Amino acid sequence: MKPIRIFRHIACEGPGYLGQYLAQRKIPFTTVCIDRNEPIPRGLDDVSALVFMGGSMSVNDPLPWIETELHLIQQAQQRALPMLGHCLGGQLIAKALGGEVRPNPVKEIGWFEVTTTGTPAARQWFGQETDFMAFHWHGETFSTPTDADKLLRSVHCENQAFALGNTLALQCHMEMTEAMVAEWSSCYAEEIATPVSPTVQSAQQMLTDIKARVAALQAVATSLYGHWVNRLV
Repeated sequence: MKPIRIFRHIACEGPGYLGQYLAQRKIPFTTVCIDRNEPIPRGLDDVSALVFMGGSMSVNDPLPWIETELHLIQQAQQRALPMLGHCLGGQLIAKALGGEVRPNPVKEIGWFEVTTTGTPAARQWFGQETDFMAFHWHGETFSTPTDADKLLRSVHCENQAFALGNTLALQCHMEMTEAMVAEWSSCYAEEIATPVSPTVQSAQQMLTDIKARVAALQAVATSLYGHWVNRLV
């Protein structure tokens, strides 16, 4: 199998549990570290899929690599090459495929419930799951591109996931590990130092019952990632 190419935009926002999942199943992958100014490979013939991770920047920022990734996403979609986006990565996919990325009504940071839309597409991707606790860290949100199927929503953010062909875009973070939750609560401490609404949790709130919360999220992620990798050629 050709390797999956994963784009990392911030050092602390790597593939996390997705990387563990792929390694356990001996699915090869490589990581392009945008945070280290590594060049973006333009070709797609040598990969089986593309994955775009999160980041603290906006897809609407005038950063040179954003336009390059948007163009790459458009090319991959034309080829029906499987793609997966987490948070910023989901927003990149949404914008590249015709959606909009704009401020969410509130920042959503911490553990909050997401609910499946109950559509056939949602059941295809999430099986019997109807709701679960996901991890969030975003101030913006995407609209779903034309012809995309909405999969998830939350009380605080209407569009939490969509699918379009072999592409899966997530606003929430399914890739979390215990270490990542702890690291983010430290790296981004200023953002949560003074919560401005009930939708922004403190580090203490995020780390409470962390082992059980991450285990439950990873159980859902295992199934979800399994549905996605089944689309790889």
